Amino acid sequence: AEDVYIDLLADSGTNAMSDNQIAAMMRADDAYAGSQSFIRLQKAVQDVLGKKYLLPVHQGRAAENILSKAYVKKGSLVPMNYHFTTALAHITENGGSIAELLYPEAYKIDSVCPFKGNMNIEKLEETIKQVGVEKIPYIRMEASTNLIGGQPFSVQNLRDVRAIATKYSIKLVLDASLLGENAYLVKQREEEFKNKSMAEILLTMTDLADIVYFSARKLSSSRGGGICTNNEAFSRELEPLVPLFEGFLTYGGISVREVEAMAVGLYETLDETMICQSPEFIKYLVYAAKENGVPMITPPGVLGAHVDAMQFCSHIPQTQYPAGALAAAFFLISGVRGMERGSVSNQRDENGNETYADMELLRLAVPRRVFTLSQVMYVVDRLSWLYKNRELIGGLKFTYEPPVLRFFMGKLTPVSDWPEKLIAKFKEDFGDSL
Repeated sequence: AEDVYIDLLADSGTNAMSDNQIAAMMRADDAYAGSQSFIRLQKAVQDVLGKKYLLPVHQGRAAENILSKAYVKKGSLVPMNYHFTTALAHITENGGSIAELLYPEAYKIDSVCPFKGNMNIEKLEETIKQVGVEKIPYIRMEASTNLIGGQPFSVQNLRDVRAIATKYSIKLVLDASLLGENAYLVKQREEEFKNKSMAEILLTMTDLADIVYFSARKLSSSRGGGICTNNEAFSRELEPLVPLFEGFLTYGGISVREVEAMAVGLYETLDETMICQSPEFIKYLVYAAKENGVPMITPPGVLGAHVDAMQFCSHIPQTQYPAGALAAAFFLISGVRGMERGSVSNQRDENGNETYADMELLRLAVPRRVFTLSQVMYVVDRLSWLYKNRELIGGLKFTYEPPVLRFFMGKLTPVSDWPEKLIAKFKEDFGDSL
């Protein structure tokens, strides 16, 4: 990280905490059982998310592990709007598979569709009929689908999914990690909710789900995570796995100081002036880059601005990971670290064959309360220069490929000497100015 000038790798764990969150950490109650810190977190979850029963976990993927261990069996299928990397990994690890059920508009790079994260209701019911209710442990909805550009779903769509889940007596599980920003875009884009408060929108959404889980690294700008529900039976089914994998039920593997910060951060999610900062910066970045010809996912979503690497690097075959190549090239000429969200972030099938992503994206995450607009303008400037010199970018190949979640620890190398040629062109244009 010492070589990184601006770090747009992720919003997970990189959101800046508020002064109130930091102050709250000083009153942490370290009691192993009956901690007052946990009681404050319970109240925050009930006030903000409307759920009575809370099971704390150390982060979002820990919640996915517990849900998958409890409900996914060999042959299970989990319908969802779109997968997230760790959700898919835990489901397949337990013998299950997924069905991604977006509408065709979701895969269009340049679009005016306000809710590309909506689940295809017709395909959902068709999938249930084909597979059989007994093989579907739950339906998963992800707020602001990460891997297709941070695109939100509408409340009406969530209502329609709820109706199908109720019709077939299937649990509806909501990944609420980016729920705050999804709710903000609902307020901006869904007519019914334009005059509603953030609190009203959030409770409307969570009330439709049987189980809500979240990464606090995103939702509340802290560490930790949680699984919550109003169904005591569901809570009892999941509860034994928390001490087994996470820790006691009042801390779930989280520092008690972070428990305090999480509680304050949940309440801050209701503050529209705070929650809007990241989406509005993303919006600026997307349209400023588009003005310079850079192919961007539109409409702007949440989490980050997403560059379409398939268009940007149209000369690089998908077998050479264009999104990963673009991420590497952008770092070389800017010092800005982005995140590959394409085929490198996929996983091979059960036979070891490569599975190529629906989209090859460079994600430029914009965490909350971290960057100034001038820093975003620098990103646009360097991205625009790279687009003009995009033919200099070449492909990548794996030199080390872990069997699971390879994008975390895998290593790749250029297929040619293209990085040297790109840097030479950069020095020709800018000299030693940086």
